[in-house]
Amino acid sequence: MVNMEQRTLTSEAPEQLTPELEAFIAEWKPKPGNLIMVLHRVQEHFGYVPRSAAFQVADLLEIPLAKVYGVLTFYHFFKLKKPGRFRFAVCLGTACYLKGGADLIQELENMLGVGLNTVTEDGNFSVEAVRCLGCCGLAPVLSVNGTMHGALRKEDIAGILAEYKAKARPEA
Repeated sequence: MVNMEQRTLTSEAPEQLTPELEAFIAEWKPKPGNLIMVLHRVQEHFGYVPRSAAFQVADLLEIPLAKVYGVLTFYHFFKLKKPGRFRFAVCLGTACYLKGGADLIQELENMLGVGLNTVTEDGNFSVEAVRCLGCCGLAPVLSVNGTMHGALRKEDIAGILAEYKAKARPEA
């Protein structure tokens, strides 16, 4: 197991698992495939898998931390960094890619001043590419926190972004 000093070698405050998450882990501990199910639930709760939560999962499942990080880094679904308050996920599946998905990403990067898989300084926005959002008939599409926007052109990005900027928190 890992000592507490190693757990706190980060600039962010450690996130703690809730009693509900701990109960979920205890329920899944004896089941095959438990690690992926547990990590899905942790990410659902935090929006990503914080470093401190990965340590706690390893301890509660009694598995090596390397196994936890092996799964976290293998599957692109899992996020190790906290996303923005508004998470822009642009589809780059075949239909979306062919109809301009990459142009949507480029426009978001230009307008927000951040690159792919990064967060704006104020913590409000993040941009990521995903493989398929299941809306091929509306290609190209993007999702903002699960709200779908389809049949887009790069000219549509300014209006969508303005909608979420109106809801954003001012810079800290």
